[in-house]
Amino acid sequence: MKVRHALVSLGLITGFYLIALIWVDSKNHVFVELPKLIPVLPILMGLALVSYLVRYLRWYWLLCRAEYKTKFSLGFLAYLSGFAFTATPGKVGELVRIRYLTPQGVPPWQVLAAFVYERAVDLIVVLLLATLAIRDKDLFAFAVGFVAVFLAILVFAAFSPSLLTKASAYVRLYQLKKLARICLIVRDALSGCRIWATAGDSLVSMILGILAWSLTSYCFVLLLRYLGVSLPTMSAMAIYPLAMLAGAASMLPGGVGTTEVTLVALLSLFDVPVGISALAAIGIRFASMWFAVLCGFVALISLEFLGSNRRCSCSRF
Repeated sequence: MKVRHALVSLGLITGFYLIALIWVDSKNHVFVELPKLIPVLPILMGLALVSYLVRYLRWYWLLCRAEYKTKFSLGFLAYLSGFAFTATPGKVGELVRIRYLTPQGVPPWQVLAAFVYERAVDLIVVLLLATLAIRDKDLFAFAVGFVAVFLAILVFAAFSPSLLTKASAYVRLYQLKKLARICLIVRDALSGCRIWATAGDSLVSMILGILAWSLTSYCFVLLLRYLGVSLPTMSAMAIYPLAMLAGAASMLPGGVGTTEVTLVALLSLFDVPVGISALAAIGIRFASMWFAVLCGFVALISLEFLGSNRRCSCSRF
């Protein structure tokens, strides 16, 4: 995904989010309460940063297993750079990592493969955490069904590469060369996921995923306690993952809006006032998604600066 397109998408989403916040504030006066979050936000962001590192360890493991070993620090910056565009449709903006990993010897299709595999594992992990709070059979069936359908399509496509080969040939007949090329890249990426279809890789990926997303869920628990909301720990741990599943199911970029509304709705089941629920929803999103976007841009700028320095150094000789 081109950086320019990702920036436009991010700008639109950010604008939409600000408009939504203004609307919520007009109903519940949330903005007045936002300064209350200042003391706790650094703690939440610190835990979020640890969770990003854990997720990167999984990413680093996957690339090493595919025999692509990158420099750990530069790889971490490249991984974080994807978060700059995490609030894009399907999080495809995170594929900006291709720009920084390709010079380190990782082909684009392999980056895409790791991205797809990571998304699949995260869906399973988030579902497992969400089940701690799901008591409604219909809601449980919907959550499991959504994840199962996604994984079934992914596995089928990964083990049936000929279908995308035929699709590429078909669209090429209509002179859609770019789309045909995309079909082949997706084919190679999905086929590339099969290298991690082992018990060992699955176990490592799941353990690191559970650790990373449990840290994020615990951030929400801490935030609720800070706001004076007393909920059973397991229920509180599961609310944010469940809201994330709802955001993913909505197909909206970054689950913007849907995740927040779901958080407010779930907290209302525990008789939490709407004003506090909205404050908690905004707070956890600032400390997770929007903080990730900030970290991503810092990493992206750092990588661009390092790249410029290298080019300048080379031009001197």
